[in-house]
Amino acid sequence: MDPTQPAPSRPAAPARTVKVPEDRDGQRLDNFLLGQLKGAPRSLVYKLVRSGQVRVNGGRAKAERKLEAGDEVRIPPVRLGEEADRGTPARGLLEAMDASIVFEDNRLLAINKPSGVASHGGSGISFGAIETLRALRPKDNLELVHRLDRDTSGLLVLAKKRSALTELQALMREDGGIAKRYLALLVGRLPNGTMTVDAPLHIGLRQGGERHVQVHADGKPSVSHFRALERRGGQSYCEVRIETGRTHQIRVHAQHIGHPIAGDDKYGDPAANKRLREQVGLKRMFLHASTLEFALDGGKAPYSLNAPLAPELVDVLDRLA
Repeated sequence: MDPTQPAPSRPAAPARTVKVPEDRDGQRLDNFLLGQLKGAPRSLVYKLVRSGQVRVNGGRAKAERKLEAGDEVRIPPVRLGEEADRGTPARGLLEAMDASIVFEDNRLLAINKPSGVASHGGSGISFGAIETLRALRPKDNLELVHRLDRDTSGLLVLAKKRSALTELQALMREDGGIAKRYLALLVGRLPNGTMTVDAPLHIGLRQGGERHVQVHADGKPSVSHFRALERRGGQSYCEVRIETGRTHQIRVHAQHIGHPIAGDDKYGDPAANKRLREQVGLKRMFLHASTLEFALDGGKAPYSLNAPLAPELVDVLDRLA
């Protein structure tokens, strides 16, 4: 049955038009719809937008469109049905997310996201970090500030207030607005000092719709700085600072300099990954978002958020020593 059509036993509400309030000015259409259609999976929201059933000021719009206060959004009748009425996340996931919280105040919540947990649901994933945290905190209006790859562990920041979300997203668009540091194990011996990679990245699609990022002259400007902290077992344990936040940036830049991230099954070295899995038990990608530094209130409220290295990665380093 088409999930966008009403079920005979549970009629959908009629289409409605919602005026975008002031505090949602600048919010993406897809995120606005997720807030309006409580419990709807992201895949359903994208389907509604692609099919033209969602209208902004009477016209079709893309999911990434930035809304303005006063815009009128037509929200079609939707039967959430089986696809969205999936209860709550599993108890183990709820407990893992609750235990992963490393910082909270009245406007932000930060977690140390485990590897294997998506930032948000979709593409066959029922519950990502944001959906699980919303289930844990039903009274909070949580919004993702940014995303992490599913296989990357570490700091993931959510906003509890719209004002914090818009200010952080503005900082992300500024050079140096947010200082981001990652920890990674790179295959091989990285030279001493800091290696800066200034290489534009372009997102392409492989057969089947899978995203694949590569260095390409037509891509978006992307800058990463790699610095070896120590060398263990012939590999390089590094700190990585990024000036831009492109999709798969660190992974593709590491591959570009000939030192891919250990355990990366998409851009990495299959032979090295197999060897590290067998010798030191590395069963995931060794990439961890460790630190975020920024200031809100126009620079008056500094934040320095940290997430400790995941235990399974600490074990790998110990075995490499």
